[in-house]
Amino acid sequence: MNKLSELSTVMFQNYPDCVNISQLQSMLGIKRTKSYELIKSGKIKAIKIGKDYKISKLNVIAFVIGEEQI
Repeated sequence: MNKLSELSTVMFQNYPDCVNISQLQSMLGIKRTKSYELIKSGKIKAIKIGKDYKISKLNVIAFVIGEEQI
């Protein structure tokens, strides 16, 4: 098991493996505008499906600990 997988069992346990903008805001304690800034700048990798963004919980953890995202 890699480092990110191990951390996902203790960090953000109450969140699904794939989160939306609202959940990202809650996880990081940031506003909606900052969430979009982080995604659009590439600091947090996300996939846009239709008009919604989907963010891997592992990428949020990687961002928090300063690791490379998947």
